[in-house]
Amino acid sequence: MNRSQLIQQIRSKETYLCVGLDTDIKKLPKHLLNNADPVFEFNKAIIDATKDFCVSYKINTAFYESQGLKGWESMEKTLYYIPENHLKIADAKRGDIGNTSSQYARTFFEVFPFDAVTVAPYMGEDSVRPFLEYENKWTIVLGLTSNAGGNDFQQLLVRSEFQEQTMEPHITQGSTEKRLYEKVLEKVASWGTADNLMFVVGATRASDLENIRSIIPEHFLLVPGVGAQGGSLEEVSKYGMNSDCGLLVNASRAIIYADSGINFAGIASSVAQGYRNEMSTYLL
Repeated sequence: MNRSQLIQQIRSKETYLCVGLDTDIKKLPKHLLNNADPVFEFNKAIIDATKDFCVSYKINTAFYESQGLKGWESMEKTLYYIPENHLKIADAKRGDIGNTSSQYARTFFEVFPFDAVTVAPYMGEDSVRPFLEYENKWTIVLGLTSNAGGNDFQQLLVRSEFQEQTMEPHITQGSTEKRLYEKVLEKVASWGTADNLMFVVGATRASDLENIRSIIPEHFLLVPGVGAQGGSLEEVSKYGMNSDCGLLVNASRAIIYADSGINFAGIASSVAQGYRNEMSTYLL
C-alpha cells in the first residue's frame, strides 16, 4: 500500500486507527482453546469486528514466534485474512548487518506479504537500506519509544561539531547539543522519503511530538501507547497530525482484550468504534 492509498483510506473511513494483534495464547477466551488454531480464531473474530473502524493491523511477531512453527502458521493465516485495503505491519523490530537485513526484508516483504516492518536503526544505514529498496513498502524506524528504558539512550544529549565559513579568511568552529533521538530522526530521514519511511513515536511522549514534527514534518508516525499504556489520543492528534493526517495510532490490549467472555469480539468492536469516532473529530 503506497502513501496515497493509505491517505485515501484514512479520509474515507475517517480514522487513523491501527489495531495491534499482540495475541497471547494465555489471554484468549477459554471457549476458543478447543479450536485447532485458537490464535487464528481469535484474530479472525477481532478482524471481523474492527475492520470497519481501522485502516491498519500491526502483528507483533514475538507473540507468534514464541509458539514455534504453529505460531508462524497462525501469523500467516492471520495476515492473509486481513482485508487488502488495510495496511499490514510486521512489528518485528529487525535490523542487522546488510546481508542479514536483506534476509529479514525478504522474509517480511516477499515470503510474507506485509506492507511494512518495524526496524531498529542503531546499527546504521547499511542495516536499514535493504528494507528501503522495496517499492511500495514501508520501513518503520524506531524514533522515540515510550518504555521506561527509552531514557537510557534516546534522551541523551549529544554534541554535534560544525564549521562555519565567515567573511574572514579563517574558519570558526562550534558545537550544538541535541537529543540522540533527534539526531536519529534527522539522519534516518535522509536515507529515504516520506513515501517509504515512517517512524515509531510513543504516545506517552506526546509533549515531544511538536518538536518531532519540526524535524520530520511530512512523515507518517506510528504511535503506540494509547489506551492500556495511558497515552492521550487528543494530545497525539493535536501535536502529531499534519495536513495528510500523518498518524497511525495503535491500540492493542485496550481493544483485543477489552473482554474475555463469549462476546469478546462485540466489545472489541465497540471500543474500536469509540476510537474511530473520536479520531473523526480530529481529522482536518
